[in-house]
Amino acid sequence: MVNSSTGSVFPDGFLWGGATAANQIEGAYDEGRRGLATSDFAPFISREANRGYEGDPLPHNAMTREMLDDALEHPEKWNLPKRRGIDFYHRYREQLAELAAMGFKVFRMSISWSRIFPNGDDAEPNEEGLAFYDAVFDECHRLGMEPLVTLCHFDTPLNLALKYGGFKSRHTVDAFERYAETVFSRYKGKVKYWLTFNEINNVLTNPFTCSGVVLPDPNDGTHNPYKGDWAMKYQVSHNQFVASAKAVIKCHEIDPEAKIGNMVCRLENYAESPKPEDQLQVLFEDHFNWFYSDVQAKGEYPYYMKRFFDENDIHIEMEPGDEETLKAGTVDFVTISYYMTYIMRYKGEPVPKPSGSLVSAIKNPYLEASEWGWPIDPLGFRITLNHIYDRYHLPIFISENGLGAVDQLDENGYVEDDYRIDYLKRHVEQLGEAIKDGVDVFGYAWWGPIDLVSSGTSEVSKRYGFVSVDLDDFGSGTHKLGRKKSFYYYKKLIASNGADLSTDNIVIE
Repeated sequence: MVNSSTGSVFPDGFLWGGATAANQIEGAYDEGRRGLATSDFAPFISREANRGYEGDPLPHNAMTREMLDDALEHPEKWNLPKRRGIDFYHRYREQLAELAAMGFKVFRMSISWSRIFPNGDDAEPNEEGLAFYDAVFDECHRLGMEPLVTLCHFDTPLNLALKYGGFKSRHTVDAFERYAETVFSRYKGKVKYWLTFNEINNVLTNPFTCSGVVLPDPNDGTHNPYKGDWAMKYQVSHNQFVASAKAVIKCHEIDPEAKIGNMVCRLENYAESPKPEDQLQVLFEDHFNWFYSDVQAKGEYPYYMKRFFDENDIHIEMEPGDEETLKAGTVDFVTISYYMTYIMRYKGEPVPKPSGSLVSAIKNPYLEASEWGWPIDPLGFRITLNHIYDRYHLPIFISENGLGAVDQLDENGYVEDDYRIDYLKRHVEQLGEAIKDGVDVFGYAWWGPIDLVSSGTSEVSKRYGFVSVDLDDFGSGTHKLGRKKSFYYYKKLIASNGADLSTDNIVIE
């Protein structure tokens, strides 16, 4: 229903804002007694080398054990941009001020686990790290922004990865529960919205980035050591499900007023043709996508995974009480990233395996694509929101949506990024249509509202921001902030609570 006083379909109090991650903005990887994290070893991958992940290159900043050992011994040989970020650690006040100037109601961020427990499982938390986030949350509130905080955003303490294989081990589950309990207690009343794991389903693509699993180098000569090994990936997934559920239970115990959600990379799939076989392939792929949110929202393993597990010799090792924990630790709301849709073609397998790819190999001729080959599909946004709400009937928060592009910035950091404005406008239009359809969405966060280090490739030149940062892929620059044309468009959009999506009369101040 349209709000008669504002003319907006978005509810009063809708949380407009933006999303970031500690490993992509903070920098200061060796300050404040922070310990090393897996993200500190994510190498820069140039746009030319990336190739949109086609041809099976090294995916999503994956690290083989040989690469990791070399980076530990000779870090000077590697370009590791996530160690630098955009220096949010020292510059958070001025950077947050720019976001608040757009009228942000919410700022999604994450806590670096190794800033709180440098080794992940230390006897006592690091007070310097706790105090840093106190200061950030206080500044958010002073500026009128609600912090929405992810506990683990592709950022596992390196000690847990090397010593225990990350979330392959229940030791890491226990350490995560203690970490969660620590920050819930410390920030009670300061943080009302929490998320457990960022894009938890991406463990199928890269278990090192998503869950701290360090794998040996492959013997087959390929550059991708993470293909296959489904038994390991689903065991890791189970351990993260348990860790997530335990965190939900602790959050509800410690701060009954807080809400805590999951976060998945939502992959909406279309059949390539009307052939029933192609539609069957969509069903299979949807099962792999729904699996993660089904467990976290419904509290149990869905029926459709049993055959896949049986026919792929996957035996989930559960400890006594795990099933009860999953049932008790269901999330309060569902959170998604949405960037693109995928085309599915029948593979001829009775029980196929997940594609394990970030971008569909089959191009949709009806969609344009970003400079990184990501299909742009605003209508798919409305479709997927309807599917999610129909399945769970839980409130939805959009934790990521955005467009990475090569911006040609002038000396003031300004660019007429009409391509970003068009992307934002078209997606918010379809978000509004989904709300009119009856979908309960309570917030929208643009990914990377300030230029940051890209997750998958560690590029700064892949810019998402409304606010520019004078930095390049190698850490050179002044850190000076600039306002792009999209800054003023989003400011206008937020001021109208989504009612004014016109691209006319954008006031450049």
